[in-house]
Amino acid sequence: MKFNKKLENISTYEAGKPIELVVREFGIEPKDIVKLASNENPYGCSEKVQHGVSEIVSQMAMYPDDSMTKLKDGLSQRFEVAYENIIIGSGSDQVIEFLMHAKADESSKILINSVTFAMYEIYAKHVGAEIIRTKSQEHDLDEFYRLYKEENPDIIFLCTPNNPTGDAIDAKLMMEFLEKIDNDTLVVVDGAYMEYAAYKDEAKKVRPKDLIEKFENVIYLGTFSKAYGLGGMRVGYGLANAKIIQELYKLRPPFNITTLSLEAASIALEDKQFVNECIALSFDEMKRYEEFAKEQKIDIIESYTNFVTLCFDNNRNSTKIADALLRQGMIVRNLSGYGMNAIRVTVGTKEQNSRFFELISEQL
Repeated sequence: MKFNKKLENISTYEAGKPIELVVREFGIEPKDIVKLASNENPYGCSEKVQHGVSEIVSQMAMYPDDSMTKLKDGLSQRFEVAYENIIIGSGSDQVIEFLMHAKADESSKILINSVTFAMYEIYAKHVGAEIIRTKSQEHDLDEFYRLYKEENPDIIFLCTPNNPTGDAIDAKLMMEFLEKIDNDTLVVVDGAYMEYAAYKDEAKKVRPKDLIEKFENVIYLGTFSKAYGLGGMRVGYGLANAKIIQELYKLRPPFNITTLSLEAASIALEDKQFVNECIALSFDEMKRYEEFAKEQKIDIIESYTNFVTLCFDNNRNSTKIADALLRQGMIVRNLSGYGMNAIRVTVGTKEQNSRFFELISEQL
């Protein structure tokens, strides 16, 4: 059987290994497994969300509200944007897919950071576009601008804070960069972890309203999978001028968000106290990682997210360390596939983090 030739050079995205698979492969009891690989909220989701979803379980037999009015109301109020500036996807990943099909084709170039979210490249390959990467590990906007002038890309992706490194772009510098980009180049500002960056440093906070009012070629992406604790519900969104959103809606399938997911996201958006408490706990626990890295002489990238990236020297191998941890029930993300001798670790609860320090110490 023949398949689309564009698939030949596409690698399958490897998500964090699920607990169920570790149970089957290594015979470890579920209670003894700690998953710190996918940057989920270790404190779960708000009790208000759990209660609200349980109240509408009986509606699962019916199609969801395809207008998504309740969630759009919440997003409109939170970000001070109009309905026509909003599109909701099954995770922000789906919005990225829409963007790629709406703007790019085989003649296109896509400019991304050297180390960043893998789905940018995968979706680009879906349409046969060429990937242009920076050389710098962290977002260097001067290098981005130089490559923009040299390569004339159709789409530029700025991931801030960046996944999987955790660094973030200064919002003022980003606005200055965007002012130099022509209106026919789509710029995607991926703010999946923005709630964390905004909490830690106001200078890193990107306001979607400012982007929409000032730039007709920029779209901001957000998600409920991280700070809001709804990774299993798959809800993301894009905020941009009405023309961009109108084009994306031509690609959106009907009923792409479930009834329960819409309700969960709507309630989660209202429970600011829960989100802020979770973020505060994450940054408090992150101090332990910074102290551990200093003690063990491990490089750690300053993080504006709910995860840390630990970079090893040549005497330590990230693949061996990650595999050894996995066999003991500790799931972390090995970054060798990104060309880094490093692991990415979600900052978990106090107990989870203590277990991580205990197990990794045996490997160093």
